[in-house]
Amino acid sequence: MSRVGGSEEARCQAALGILASLCQGQPPPQGLDLETCRSFEQQPPERSPSSADTGASVSLLAVVVIVCGVALVAVFFFLFWKLCWMPWRNKEASSPSSTNPTLAAPQSPSLSPRDTMADKVKDPNALGFLEAAVKISHTSPDIPAEVQMSVKEHIMRHTRLQRQTTEPASSTRHTSFKRHLPRQMHVSSVDYGNDPPPAAEQPTSIGRIKPELYKQKSVDDEEGKNEAAKTCGKINFSLKYDYENETLVVRILKAFDLPAKDFCGSSDPYVKIYLLPDRKCKLQTRVHRKTLNPTFDENFHFPVPYEELADRKLHLSVFDFDRFSRHDMIGEVILDNLFEASDLSRETSIWKDIQYATSESVDLGEIMFSLCYLPTAGRLTLTVIKCRNLKAMDITGYSDPYVKVSLLCDGRRLKKKKTTIKKNTLNPIYNEAIIFDIPPENMDQVSLLISVMDYDRVGHNEIIGVCRVGISAEGLGRDHWNEMLAYPRKPIAHWHSLVEVKKSFKEGNPRL
Repeated sequence: MSRVGGSEEARCQAALGILASLCQGQPPPQGLDLETCRSFEQQPPERSPSSADTGASVSLLAVVVIVCGVALVAVFFFLFWKLCWMPWRNKEASSPSSTNPTLAAPQSPSLSPRDTMADKVKDPNALGFLEAAVKISHTSPDIPAEVQMSVKEHIMRHTRLQRQTTEPASSTRHTSFKRHLPRQMHVSSVDYGNDPPPAAEQPTSIGRIKPELYKQKSVDDEEGKNEAAKTCGKINFSLKYDYENETLVVRILKAFDLPAKDFCGSSDPYVKIYLLPDRKCKLQTRVHRKTLNPTFDENFHFPVPYEELADRKLHLSVFDFDRFSRHDMIGEVILDNLFEASDLSRETSIWKDIQYATSESVDLGEIMFSLCYLPTAGRLTLTVIKCRNLKAMDITGYSDPYVKVSLLCDGRRLKKKKTTIKKNTLNPIYNEAIIFDIPPENMDQVSLLISVMDYDRVGHNEIIGVCRVGISAEGLGRDHWNEMLAYPRKPIAHWHSLVEVKKSFKEGNPRL
């Protein structure tokens, strides 16, 4: 239909064009009236409806495009205002002095820069400005030195207040402990905020005293370690328990590769046998002349209930017999656990290395105590539970034992505390708690010396034996201390063997 309408319109237009050209001719052709031509010329030509519709649609499209463009520009300016203008305006309002100091100066011409900085120091809400001032203090010569010092003092004071609100306050009980500590332990680190600390200066060794260079190593300790590492041959023995007679049968079989103690290059060995802690019952083998590989093959019987075997130790001492002088000790073997090889229901052969020794080791007994540390309170509690098989120090065959605990720091005794005295016993029971106040940061510098003493009414009290616990201790003493630190607020109890005090022992410088 659109094609048909278009063709008719074209025909009409062509017809009108022909009619107009005919009217313009002189004279007009036949059939055309002059009035008709004039009236045709006076009528304006009609616009094509299709061209009018086309112009209207183009105008409408232009209007829509313009409106969309204006809307996009408005959205762009709104986003720019929200994202850029508002944060920058807030930042400028929060710290106008730090971002534009030249503009802040004319607003208060009556105040000097020093007064302005002092007011900032007094303001508790200006901590960000103070930290910025500290950071630029090395590059900005406009800030006076006095103001810089006041800024640092304010930051330090603010940091202390924050620590008091987050960390537990140190107890006044620790003041007496810290008064005795060396000077290097009182160095406190100051936190100047969350900024990374400045690079520390590399210390030089010129002009500095190194205490470790002045510590004298004990020659006796080194010799003792070397001697303890020596082995003086091997010994072969067997153990069996006789359930019918309730006796422990110890059979000494032979020894091998013993050291020569005589000038002729041989020895005259024999063996002493103890079942500790009972030293009154002492048995020994026959002496074998001029041999380094003796074969004993002798049986020894110790009457003891089966239930007590877990608390007994077998002590073998090998000696060299001398007819006209004191017998020389070759070495010793101590079997702490009689059930190490078997349950003793059948005879079991055991080989052991003979450890070097110059004298028989004396069994001084054992002490049982527990350790418990509370980090929040800085409190160390040592509970003395009991002792067993202590050495008899009196003529009556008993002792009057009590326990003395000393708190040591770098070889110096800071405090000491004692338990009550138990009369006429070798197996005292105490169950007494001894408390020391030690800050958590000083736990690595301290140790405890536990001494079991024999009380004498007349004369000096004698030391039965000692043991030590701490980071600097050895063996079970160090393990017990580490276990206590690993499990805070939990009592950790262990048995500790007592050892002799060396001749070089002093109350202020104990060496075990």
